[in-house]
Amino acid sequence: MRPHIPDSDELDDEIRGHLAISIKQRIERGEDPETARLAALKEFGNVALTRDSIRSVWRPRWIDSAEGLARDIKFALRALMRVKGMAATVVVTLALGIGANAAIFSVVRGVLLRPLVNRDEDRLLYIRQSAPGIGAENTTFSVPEIDDIKSRVTTINAFGDFSTVDFTMIGLGGEPRVVKAGVVSGSFFAVMGLRPVLGRLLNAQDDGPNAPGAAVLTHRFWTTSLGSDPGVIGKAIRLGPRSATVVGVLEPSVPYPAATEIIANVVTSPHHLGATMVTNRTHRMTELFGRLAPGATIEAARAELTSVHAALMREHPEAYSPKGDVQLHVSTLRDQIAAPARTILLVLLGAAAVVFVIACSNVANLILARSVRREGELAVRAALGAGSGALRRTLLAESLVLCGAGAALGLLLARPFVAMVSSYAARFSIRALEVRVDTSVLWVGAGLAIAAAVLLAYVPRLPSPHAPAGLGLATGGVRITPGTNRRLRLFATTQIAFSFVLLAGAGMLLATLVALQSARTGYDMRQVLAVDIPVSATGLGDPTAITFYQEATRRISTLPGVEGAAVGSFVPWRDAGSLGPGFLFTVEGYTPADGEENPRGRMRMVAPRFFDVLGVPLLAGRDFTDDDRRGTEPVVIVSQSVAQRLFPNGEAVNRHLTWTDPVFSIYGKPVPSRIVGIVADVDDENVVPEPAMTIYRPVWQMGVAGRLFVRTAGDPYALVPAVTRVVRDMSSEQPVERAATLEDVRAEVLSPERVNAFVFSGFAGIALLIAVVGVAGVLAFSVSARTREFGVRLAVGSAPRHLLTMVLSEGAAIAAIGIVAGAIGGFALASVAARFVAGVQLPGALTVAGAAVVLVAAAIVASLMPAARASRVDVLQALRSE
Repeated sequence: MRPHIPDSDELDDEIRGHLAISIKQRIERGEDPETARLAALKEFGNVALTRDSIRSVWRPRWIDSAEGLARDIKFALRALMRVKGMAATVVVTLALGIGANAAIFSVVRGVLLRPLVNRDEDRLLYIRQSAPGIGAENTTFSVPEIDDIKSRVTTINAFGDFSTVDFTMIGLGGEPRVVKAGVVSGSFFAVMGLRPVLGRLLNAQDDGPNAPGAAVLTHRFWTTSLGSDPGVIGKAIRLGPRSATVVGVLEPSVPYPAATEIIANVVTSPHHLGATMVTNRTHRMTELFGRLAPGATIEAARAELTSVHAALMREHPEAYSPKGDVQLHVSTLRDQIAAPARTILLVLLGAAAVVFVIACSNVANLILARSVRREGELAVRAALGAGSGALRRTLLAESLVLCGAGAALGLLLARPFVAMVSSYAARFSIRALEVRVDTSVLWVGAGLAIAAAVLLAYVPRLPSPHAPAGLGLATGGVRITPGTNRRLRLFATTQIAFSFVLLAGAGMLLATLVALQSARTGYDMRQVLAVDIPVSATGLGDPTAITFYQEATRRISTLPGVEGAAVGSFVPWRDAGSLGPGFLFTVEGYTPADGEENPRGRMRMVAPRFFDVLGVPLLAGRDFTDDDRRGTEPVVIVSQSVAQRLFPNGEAVNRHLTWTDPVFSIYGKPVPSRIVGIVADVDDENVVPEPAMTIYRPVWQMGVAGRLFVRTAGDPYALVPAVTRVVRDMSSEQPVERAATLEDVRAEVLSPERVNAFVFSGFAGIALLIAVVGVAGVLAFSVSARTREFGVRLAVGSAPRHLLTMVLSEGAAIAAIGIVAGAIGGFALASVAARFVAGVQLPGALTVAGAAVVLVAAAIVASLMPAARASRVDVLQALRSE
């Protein structure tokens, strides 16, 4: 049987009974009652210590510690209610630090750590081909390349291929619209390990040119655009010129390699059935996935694929650019999806950690200042027998109350923080859109709160019960020991140092953004409206398409407020990267040096008046005309960079240019085109303009356009309804989408840089605010503790302005030391990060100087109120204060 353990009331009754018997015996011996009571208490010793000692024998120590902590927490709550301002500052400061860290950790976990829904995802591979020598990070694969890889590789037992296509979809209600679709073989879903939530997925029966068109809807498209309508299965839709039947809805999953809405079989895309796609080894537009064979490892698969790829390059050297440095990469699908967001998320996590350190430093200052004011109380407790553990537990209880409240508020802030960070991170990884606030946020918040509480509980120095001045502290004024003063300034300096790092980083991003926004593009940005009119609705390269575009531009040009209209194949910046790194070409009279390949240029299709509509000056020769149509002499217009590089003597006009890229080999022997004009350089790929090797071909000869440009005299957006009406009057099935001025198109492309600057400026702003509060708090407490010193200085003749200057200089000194420490630490951190993360840059001298000026100015502003208070000290009151 377990022995009976008395409770607290029984123990107190026993102690009182023991004392009563001792007092009674002394009174019977002749002592007066008061003397007997005092002698009994002296003989018994410290009642509290005795009670604790007996309890430690009767029951486990942790129970007493827990009860003591509970009492201390109750006491802390009452004590903090008397300092509401300090408590509120601590809670809000910690809430910002904990909320930001909890939110960013949730996004990091959701994007980088959470498993995919794909079956056996650790055996699902993504195979990528790149040509870094010509700036192509992903060249994709051609069908012949995929067929060769399939026939030679044994470590992968199943392959799935995926091509991204823009279809004009008609059906499922609503107006004709362009959908981003995937064209896949029947093995794709089995390889990916995905399942349907409705109907079925594509399989081997959906392969082949004679199979009926079939389409699977992605879960996001089904829920957001179709309202989760279960009746969608079996409905017929039109995808471009072909029809298909909806056969299933895919389970919620990461849409990779593109955020597609529909995934269809090969027969829905006539291009995929043509000779160019099937036989041309350089016609690359297909992504490749694989599933490891039983017993195979990713290392073995990578080695085998690399060997097979090297053999293909040796067998078909004409299909690979010597300058391209073509490489093969193999990774798990999850790593591939997470890779684009990994760096930015880790940087955000680091920035959030910096904010948390700054917040803890600021709170530590406040706690340390409060502990100095409580030294008298703590000294009395120590003198009455409280041990260091009990005193530390008192401080821990107060820290737990503050940090717990901060964590609770931080978790409330985490929800909007998660929404903001996930929408930002979605620009780098589509997985971020799936992130939700879950229990991991609670664990992170609780962990950070406990860590902060323990840290803050051990910041103050405990008084010694044996110190001679122990009881004197209970009645004297506030004193700051040299050690306490050093710690106060150390915490303030830490805040300044970390704030400097964030401010310099944010300043660099802001400077980059300003430079990008102010760069001259060569286009008329405000008055030109760009509209997508996809070619898939009108045919590709046939006379019907040419007639459609000619008539559409003629009618739109007659609208009131329209100064000109033209069509082209490429919206600047918005369509960047859609045609790869460009195509090889040569010109008559040009011979590349030994070991060099022909120059590579961008190919654009434009209609007559295109350059006039977009404001691009014609430097020599002529523009295209309506006579430059099929059946006439092939002609081109080149950019200034082409003319200057290949025709240094200025004789480009009327010379001939020939495309030599292997991708054109399917069309037979290339036909030279005569250069009829030279236009100014405009870089439609990069937001920071660079010299552009661009060759323009006439739309009327090629039949490829898809983009409409309208130059207006007034508000371009006011003409969108009229332009749409004109196009729909010509063809009710023609989509008219994404109308925007070139200025807004460029702003949209710049939005990641803008959001980068906004997010890191927000972190820097929070850090700066906390640092300013920290510096102001340190100096305010210093002034209050040095009131007598200032009174003596004034009494012996020091001018108030000297005290004002002294306090301001202390604030500036704290800022200066912090800036130097931050600069050294930031440089060291960047040097270490550069070993692991590509593209790490240091801010320029102007940015660093700007951050330093902002911090020094902020520190001086924070010092003004304490400095003014020091200069207005009343001499007599200060001298009587002790």
